Amino acid sequence: MRDSKTLALEAIERCQALARFSEDAHSIRRTFLCPAMRDCHHEITGWLAPLGIPSRVDAAGNLRVTYPSAVPDAPRLLIGSHLDTVPNAGAYDGILGVVLAIALLSALDGRKLPYVMEVIGFSEEEGVRFGTPFLGSRALVGSLDEALLKRKDARGISIHRALEDFGLNPAEIAQAAMPEATLGYLEFHIEQGPLLESLGHPLGVVEAIVGQSRLEITFVGHANHAGTTPMNLRRDAVAAAAEWIGAVENHAKYTSELVATVGAIQVQPGTGNVIAGEARLSLDVRHRVDEARTTAVAYLLRQAEEIATRRGLSAQGDILLEQPAVPMNPFLVDQVARAVSQAGCEPFRMVSGAGHDAMVMASKVPSAMIFLRTPGGVSHDPEEAVAVGDVTKAIECGRHLLDQLANSAEFLRRTQHA
Repeated sequence: MRDSKTLALEAIERCQALARFSEDAHSIRRTFLCPAMRDCHHEITGWLAPLGIPSRVDAAGNLRVTYPSAVPDAPRLLIGSHLDTVPNAGAYDGILGVVLAIALLSALDGRKLPYVMEVIGFSEEEGVRFGTPFLGSRALVGSLDEALLKRKDARGISIHRALEDFGLNPAEIAQAAMPEATLGYLEFHIEQGPLLESLGHPLGVVEAIVGQSRLEITFVGHANHAGTTPMNLRRDAVAAAAEWIGAVENHAKYTSELVATVGAIQVQPGTGNVIAGEARLSLDVRHRVDEARTTAVAYLLRQAEEIATRRGLSAQGDILLEQPAVPMNPFLVDQVARAVSQAGCEPFRMVSGAGHDAMVMASKVPSAMIFLRTPGGVSHDPEEAVAVGDVTKAIECGRHLLDQLANSAEFLRRTQHA
């Protein structure tokens, strides 16, 4: 049987191997069903061949790996994460969770458990190509519907068409749904933040995932000549946007636990000697308490309207995503905490400030997450890293957790959301 450190070194090497598959020549970018995703599937399938474990790609582009049970007609435990990335990404966000799940299959060394294990590499979580996240996990919970399939990317290609171009049949999306007899979902993921490192913890036990709102705010003024229009006669959309961005930052600074981000701005006409007639901005607001988040969103929308009115402009806010905070399953959280302790780590309980597939999966099945410390708190960047010792501890935790669940009569009776 291979030891956890050997498996950890291999897992890190495999994450770096998958980083070679990218849409860009000198950085990592792998979006929904791009050609590089097919290369990922092929590489992972090659890792599974010596283990004799089959895999398939479902109608939503998710890689599905099934490890059979020792028991006929056994229920199923899902474990995985996503294989897509943001532009200019690191090698571990999402991908490490898939690779660690495969490492745990290898660690079983052919031993069967009283449940089927299914490893999932979700096709899409980041929302980069189509502006809406969690396409892969939505298919498993049955919410990747016809309306969503019509959504188009920047080139005018719909999700429906992207599936067909990848050789998949959108009419079979319903068949991607998880089986009814599914016990739960587990996800290993880098923290993507500095908390675990600041406290000296290799692993974290996620108790909940914060709620998030994503909006698009548009200020519409009037484009005019930059040299001939007096300052007091301007209806400058960028100036209004700049004032509002300051209001967003200020409100988040003085609201406990609230984070709010304007991460993208599009300006029309976007020329240096022309006063901007339109500015379109993104807004991302997150909080562990839904009421605090929705109150903040309402306040910031009012601020946009007030700033626009005072400056002689109009403002409009469109909600793109309204995701409530999601608690993880208490039974599984306790089991994860116990497994973290068995791995020799303090079971530090925490909240995830980032969204994950687990928040979608939790709508249908008991779900839990285990965070790994992120050196420097850096993520969504080429400097993203993990420590061999932390990955080793994660594998040890996973081994204990699989055995705990295999020996839990309470868990094996759970085939619906608890």
